[in-house]
Amino acid sequence: MIRSLDPLQLTGRVRTHLVELADPGCAVHAHVAAPFAALRHAAASAGIDLVPVSAFRDFERQLAIWNRKYEASTLPPAQRIEDILQWSALPGQSRHHWGTDLDLIDRNALPPGYRVGLVAAEYAPGGLFHAMSQWLEAHAARFGFFRPYRGMRSGVQAEPWHYSFAPTAEDARRSYRPSLLAAVLAETVIGGRELILAGLDAIHARYMDAIDLP
Repeated sequence: MIRSLDPLQLTGRVRTHLVELADPGCAVHAHVAAPFAALRHAAASAGIDLVPVSAFRDFERQLAIWNRKYEASTLPPAQRIEDILQWSALPGQSRHHWGTDLDLIDRNALPPGYRVGLVAAEYAPGGLFHAMSQWLEAHAARFGFFRPYRGMRSGVQAEPWHYSFAPTAEDARRSYRPSLLAAVLAETVIGGRELILAGLDAIHARYMDAIDLP
């Protein structure tokens, strides 16, 4: 049985804590597979085909996202870092590394050829995924899932698509320390590295440790 995540698992550099799901095709923490299957089954009874467009995401993938956004920005470096952190985690600090967090859509609501944007309008009244969003608000907690980013306590902006399996994710969040990441980023080619390392404790406190608790 998998216990608390180790440093390599916490920072997304191994996949030893994961299982692969055939339908929907994604990788999740071994403790998340059964609760998510139960959540999907319940949603299906309401006509919702609940699928993640993002589940586990490894360190290298998160690094690519970060560097792309950093290079595309014209803001001063410190402001650039803060702007990115409101929507995207540092590589090694993403909850998606744990396999506990899922960005969810309703596949039954997709028109042919539609490209999902993961934007608030899709989940608001009149949006494609509004019915799914309302259903999850009413039922997700029964299966152990919650929204860590509601934009109230969290430094990360509100993400109505982002759900987390509380029992395993909370164990990971509480065991995570900024020092786990400092040595990794010191040897990583990442935009804004010196500023990130200098401010890592504050970044951890605001963007990782501060969430909207279940």
